[in-house]
Amino acid sequence: MKNLLFAACTAILFTACDKVKMDVKTEKSEEWKPVDSATATKAWMDYATPGEMQKMMAKSDGAWLGENTMWMENGGKPMMSKSEATNKMIFDGRYQVSEHKGDFMGMPFEGMSIVGYDNSKKKFVSTWIDNMGTGIMHGEGDWNPSTKSIEFKGKMTDPSRPGKDCDFREVFTFIDDNTQKMEMYGPDSKTGKEYKTMEIVYKRK
Repeated sequence: MKNLLFAACTAILFTACDKVKMDVKTEKSEEWKPVDSATATKAWMDYATPGEMQKMMAKSDGAWLGENTMWMENGGKPMMSKSEATNKMIFDGRYQVSEHKGDFMGMPFEGMSIVGYDNSKKKFVSTWIDNMGTGIMHGEGDWNPSTKSIEFKGKMTDPSRPGKDCDFREVFTFIDDNTQKMEMYGPDSKTGKEYKTMEIVYKRK
């Protein structure tokens, strides 16, 4: 049944992609290389099958308590707070949804992330939304086995510069089975240079 489903999806995608190939031509587009149906079906099945990286993410399922430190500007006074996070794998172990609750400068804070490992790109992928904005952060990251960490890089909305994005970097370190650390880096509003904006140390609840 799964093979039939993947074959059907592949056929639909081939048809759609062929139409795009005929209708749209751009100077920067790569030359289209045909792929036979058997190869495409196997590629889609490999893409859709959870593996070791997804199993690693699943180890973080459960409830966590966070000790948060934030800096509004480089060299500024750190602000301390507490938070809670709940992680849960969804779609048969393909993605992990994390829900966060805490406070930010005395205001209730809620956020949610979806993290996955893209088997085709060989990269971790993430999105983040919260009640302090109206945009969606997107990031991609590589696993570093020597430091047991994922370094995400991406773009986020910069409300102080309407219509503009800014770079962000996030390092997520798996210290042990019950301790994790997230470090967030972004541009200083005065200089534009990267600095550490936030650190959260998570302990399993």
